Amino acid sequence: MSVVHEGGCLCGEVRYQTLASPLRVTICHCTFCQRFTGSAFLVEPIFHKEDVVFLGATTKSYDHRSDSSHQRVTLKFCGKCGTTICLDLARFPEILGVCGGTFDDPNWFDRSRCRHIFTRSAQSGVVLPAGIDLYDAHALALDGTPSTPTVLAHAWLVRRHKSASA
Repeated sequence: MSVVHEGGCLCGEVRYQTLASPLRVTICHCTFCQRFTGSAFLVEPIFHKEDVVFLGATTKSYDHRSDSSHQRVTLKFCGKCGTTICLDLARFPEILGVCGGTFDDPNWFDRSRCRHIFTRSAQSGVVLPAGIDLYDAHALALDGTPSTPTVLAHAWLVRRHKSASA
């Protein structure tokens, strides 16, 4: 199977190629990822920066401060159509998190061995899978030590109470 995969934005102005397999795939349930994707979570194949080559128009960027680490998270997006392509994280300067839905074939990478982070923020109706590392917060503590995952024996349907303002 080829390690070169292509993707891009909705309008086609920004294109990219990956030159290696992802280091890992993370599914993030934090409220920031929910807000910027407009969905319940972000599917994020993670690559070394040198393994992602951008083609076409230069991306625009938006800097945000992480609620948990307080470090910069830069969203890189198309200036024409607004599609977010990837995240550049000050906490992990050697990697890029690519937005999984921007690949031309978003099914090419393996989700069966991914990890789920910030599950404490998972939306109601999301099913957390069995046999996968699930982290209440990030997989790494702020000091760099690994967090302890939970691994479910059976899938679990998240159920949240409606907020009083809803």
